Amino acid sequence: MFQDAPVPVMSLCDLCLSRVCWSLEQLCDSRADGSLRLRRAPSLPTETADQLLHKMTVEGLLNDRTVAIFRDGKAFRLRRAFIRGGPVSPGAFRLALCPHRLQELDASRLAEGHASGAEVLAALLTNPELTSSLQMLSLAGLHSLRALRTLNLADTGLTDAALEEVCSLPLLESLDLSRGAVTSLAPLLGCRATLRSLTAHGLHGLRRLPVVMPAAPGVPSVLIRLSQLRHLDLSDDRFAADDVPWAPDEEGLILPALVSLDVSGRKAVTERVVRAFVKARPSLVFLGLLATGGSACEVLTSRENLKVTGDANETQVCEALRRYKERECFLHEALVLLYNLTVDLSTPRQDLLQLVLAGMRSHPSSLQVQLVASACVFSLTTQDLAEAMAPRLLAAAVDQLLLSMQSFPSHAQVQKNCILALCSDYILLEISFNRYLATKLVMTWLSSHDDPTLQKMAVAIISVLVAKLSTEETTQLGTDVSIIRQLLGVVQQRASLGVVDNTLRFALSALWNLTDGSPAAGRHFVQCQGLELYVEVLESYCSEPSVQQKVLGLLNNLAEVEELQGDLMEEDLLDYVLSVLGDPRVGVEVRYFAGGFLAQLSSRPKAWTLRQELLETIHQQLVGVPAEKEMVSYRCFTPFLPLLRTSQPAGVQLWAAWALHLVCSHNAPHYSPMLQQEGVVLLLEALALHPGTHADVQALARLTLHLVGARQQAQMTPPGPPHKECSLGPSGD
Repeated sequence: MFQDAPVPVMSLCDLCLSRVCWSLEQLCDSRADGSLRLRRAPSLPTETADQLLHKMTVEGLLNDRTVAIFRDGKAFRLRRAFIRGGPVSPGAFRLALCPHRLQELDASRLAEGHASGAEVLAALLTNPELTSSLQMLSLAGLHSLRALRTLNLADTGLTDAALEEVCSLPLLESLDLSRGAVTSLAPLLGCRATLRSLTAHGLHGLRRLPVVMPAAPGVPSVLIRLSQLRHLDLSDDRFAADDVPWAPDEEGLILPALVSLDVSGRKAVTERVVRAFVKARPSLVFLGLLATGGSACEVLTSRENLKVTGDANETQVCEALRRYKERECFLHEALVLLYNLTVDLSTPRQDLLQLVLAGMRSHPSSLQVQLVASACVFSLTTQDLAEAMAPRLLAAAVDQLLLSMQSFPSHAQVQKNCILALCSDYILLEISFNRYLATKLVMTWLSSHDDPTLQKMAVAIISVLVAKLSTEETTQLGTDVSIIRQLLGVVQQRASLGVVDNTLRFALSALWNLTDGSPAAGRHFVQCQGLELYVEVLESYCSEPSVQQKVLGLLNNLAEVEELQGDLMEEDLLDYVLSVLGDPRVGVEVRYFAGGFLAQLSSRPKAWTLRQELLETIHQQLVGVPAEKEMVSYRCFTPFLPLLRTSQPAGVQLWAAWALHLVCSHNAPHYSPMLQQEGVVLLLEALALHPGTHADVQALARLTLHLVGARQQAQMTPPGPPHKECSLGPSGD
C-alpha cells in the first residue's frame, strides 16, 4: 500500500497563496510604523484568509511587518489562525489578530524574544468577543477561557496549580499536558465529565506512575475514573524498564469508551496484556506500542482498521514515523528501525523518503535524528533508486542533507552520510538545488578529512558541481584561495604516488572549471605554485591522455588572462606543449588544447618575450591541427574574439576558426545565437572576405557562417542547454 503512494502535488490554491506571500512587498504599501498594508484588498473568504496566514507562517514570512495586513478587517476575516513559531511581538499580535472572532488559535512555540504565552493571553483578553468565540487554543501559558474545548499545554512546564485551573474549564474536551512538571493527575477528576482526549506523554515528575489496568486489585488510578476518555496517550520517552507491570483487562471494564491508546516506550507492556486489551475492545482504532516489546502480538494483524506503531513490521514503523514526527525520541527509534529495513532496498520507495524528510524538517537541530535520517536518505536513494523518484522530492532531500551538513559541520558521520547520498550522477546533474552551497560544504569537509574513499567521493562531487555553477558562482568560489590550495593538494598527493585514478582526474577537472573565466582563480592557482606542479604532472603523465587534456585545458584558461601570460612564458613549457601539438601519436583531444594554449599565447606579438623563432614555429604548427569530434562545450566565445582578427597570424586564426566550426557542426542550434550576440559572425565574415586570409581559414569561416545561416533560415527554437556568459572552458569531467 506504500509503494504506490503518490508524490504530493501543490494545488492551484497553494501555488497562488505562495505567490501572494512572496510578492507582499510588491502588493503592499508601508504604513508610518513600517508595517505593510495591501493597496487593493478584495474581501477574501474566511477559509482563504486562514490559509494565507498559515502559508505565510510555514514559508517563514510572518513577522511584525507582514502580519499587519490582517489589520484590515474588511478584507480578512480570520477564524483559524496558525502562527506557530512566528516571530511576532505582543503589539503586532494584538493589532493584527485580536480584532478577529477567532475560533482556533495555534500560537505555540512562538519565536524566542517575541510574544510569550502570557502576553498572547493578555492580548486575547482585550477583545470580549474573541474570548467568547475561541474554542481551541494551543500555546505556552494559560488563563481561564470559559469556551475552551481543546487546549495544548505541551512543553510549557505545567505545574500542579496550573493544572487545577485548567481542569476547572467547564467545556474542556481535549488536553495535552505532555512533558509538564505536574506531580499528580488528581486534578483531572475536575473535568472527568467532559474530557474525551488526554495526552500525557513524558510526565517524568509524577509521584505515581499512571496505569490503565491496575497491577493488583485495589490499586487506585485517577485515569480509571475518567470514564469518558476515548483517546489516551501515556507514552514515555525514557524507555524505562522499571515501569509498573500492567495486568490484562480481559473484559474491557476499564475505560470502556477508549478507542485510542498510546503506551509507546513503556517496557512493562507485554504481549499478554496487549492481546487481552485488543480482544476486549472491538472498536479500537489505534494502539501505540513502539519500544514496548508487545507489538509482535498476533492479534494486531487480525484487525484491518487498527493502526499500530511498533517494531514488528514496516507498516508499524511507517505509522510511527507519521505519528511521532514531533517527538524526537520516538522519531529516532522509528528511523533506526526504518534504516534496518531499507539497507538492501531494491525498489524505489518515495513514500518512505517523504516520511524521513518530514522527520528531518521537524527536528533540524537534533543530532540523533539527523544522523539516522541522513543514513536513511542514502539507503533510499542509492544506485538506481533515485532515478525512479520525483525530481521535486529528490530536491527536497538534497536541501535537507545540506541543512544537516550546515548544522553539524564537525560530526564526521553526519557529513559522511550526506556525502554518500550526494555522490550520485543523477542527483548532481539532473536535480535542482543550491549547488554553490553544496560545493562550499563539501569543500569544507574535504579540508579537514583525509579518508581516501570519502576524499574520492568529495572531489568527484566538487568536480561535477563546479561544472554546473553559473559564471558568477564559479568566480566567487575562485576568489577563495583555500579551495584552490586544497584541490592542488589533492593533485599533488595523487601525483606523488604516481597513480592515475578518479580522485586525480576529478581534482584536475574541478580546477579546470574553477579557473574557467575567473582571473582571480587563475591568480590563486599561480600563487599556490600550481603552475610548477602542473608542469611536473604534464611530464610525469605524458602517456595519460585524460590527465594531459585536463592540465592543458586549465593552461588554456590561464592563457586567456593577459596578466597571467607572463607567468606562462617559460620556454621549456612551450617547447613541451609544442611537441605535444606536433606528435601524431597524441590523441586529438589532447592536441586540441595544446593548440588552444599556444594560439592564445602567440596571438599577442607585443607581449611575446621568448625567441622569435619559437613564435614562428608555433604559428606554423598551428596550421596543421586536425579534429573530427566535439571535445569541449563553450559557455561563450569572448576569448575567441582577439584570435579572429584579420591581423593575426594564419595559425592563430586557423585554430580559432577550426574550433568554432567544430562545435557549430555538432550543435548549431545552441551556438548560433551566441555567435550572433557576441560579434563572432562579423569577425568570420571579415575573415572570409579579406584577401590576405589563409585559404583554410576562409574555408572554415564560410562553412561556419553557412551553418549559422542555415540555422537561422530554418527558424529553429533554441533546444540546447543554457550557456554561461563570458567564459570559455570545459563542461566537466
